[in-house]
Amino acid sequence: MDMEKEKIRRKIKSIKSLPTLPAVAQKVSKMAENDNTSAQQLGKIISTDQALSGRVLRLVNSSFYGFPGRISSISNAIVLLGFDVVKSLIISVSVFEMMEKGVIGLWEHSLGCAIVSRMLAKRVDDCDPEEASVAGLLHDIGKVVVSMQLSENYEDIKKLIVEKKIIFSDAEKEVLGFTHQDIGGWLTESWNLPVNLQEPIAYHHQPLKAQKAKIPTAVVHVANFLTRAMGFGSGGDPWTPPLERKAWERLGLTMQDLEEIIEELGDEFESVEAESLMSEGE
Repeated sequence: MDMEKEKIRRKIKSIKSLPTLPAVAQKVSKMAENDNTSAQQLGKIISTDQALSGRVLRLVNSSFYGFPGRISSISNAIVLLGFDVVKSLIISVSVFEMMEKGVIGLWEHSLGCAIVSRMLAKRVDDCDPEEASVAGLLHDIGKVVVSMQLSENYEDIKKLIVEKKIIFSDAEKEVLGFTHQDIGGWLTESWNLPVNLQEPIAYHHQPLKAQKAKIPTAVVHVANFLTRAMGFGSGGDPWTPPLERKAWERLGLTMQDLEEIIEELGDEFESVEAESLMSEGE
């Protein structure tokens, strides 16, 4: 069994991108690393993939993203959000099209986590709301890999969740020897995403492990908990994962903050759910 787990581990570690990640994302990654690259140059490259750029613009103009005005071009989005956030959004919209084929309700859960992450980040210091929202959006990307690349193991994970009444990551640990957090960490590192995205994705169930992005990781951890507790979407199991109290304390928020966020979330979730962001039609 240990040898089989090692084979799986090596297979996952060798993944540099998901199968359907568009070539334009690879170009964007290289260009974004060059300090001389302008927003116009990057926007031009992204716009060569019309379907992809259309989905990115639809996402940033949605009520989820919270911009009061309309963003009319990819270049405009880059100026407002920054290279790293736009690059991450390209990855997000590319892989989320596959989500419903694997984990039912995962897109809605991820979107919900992104909304809550942004709300929390606005109330704490040292955490960029837009970057936090992308971390929330991508936090469960490892589950996409498990469902697509390790489909047989994924079926065993689902059975174990029902039999033992345990959360998804605990079942993964028993079946695979590692979790979607680990996979998310490997992927974000290979994609050269900033640490403020890497650590929240790699440690969203174990926020105290974060070394450099402690606040963003705590934000995504709490956001994941709240999204699951409120029943928005599905993370692949019916259980709400435990909340790390020290992560909540790290944010320095009060119970009044929590009550206000929960009250605001009801309307936010309804609005975003009605938009059906990943559908092809307007």
